[in-house]
Amino acid sequence: MKKFLLMTILSCFVAIGAQAQKYALIDMEYILKNIPAYERANEQLNQQSKRWQGEIDVLVEQAQTLYKKYQSESMFLSDEQRTQREEEILATEKKASELKRLYFGADGELYKKHESLIAPIQDEIYNAVKDICETKGYSMVIDRASAASIIYASPKIDISNEVLSKLGYSN
Repeated sequence: MKKFLLMTILSCFVAIGAQAQKYALIDMEYILKNIPAYERANEQLNQQSKRWQGEIDVLVEQAQTLYKKYQSESMFLSDEQRTQREEEILATEKKASELKRLYFGADGELYKKHESLIAPIQDEIYNAVKDICETKGYSMVIDRASAASIIYASPKIDISNEVLSKLGYSN
């Protein structure tokens, strides 16, 4: 009987504690889509990425052309000329590979540019969400766009439009 009473009291405290927490949702994709600076930054990143990819594609094509030319002429070349052509092909391929790593690698130019353009926008959003949470007493905010485990969420707890308003973007 004591165990049953203790479990009942403990369950009541847990239920009261769970009710005291307030949750909210945001849709980060929706928020970012409605911020013009984000769209401009994304477009700028896409254009730069295409330019850099074009540079790499030119080098790859040069290497392929050199290789095809080497294959068609290899029978007529001396050993020294073959070695020279092979080194030229390898150097071109290596240069393309280095550019790809420099531009698109884990710590590459595209990553740095992304950080410089997008990070301030994300910080702004984070600060707006934090202010809303402190004002309205939310314990947790979940990003609906990235939380694949959310099966249903009431639109009443979605504060995405409130975040946009806080940032100065009305919808």
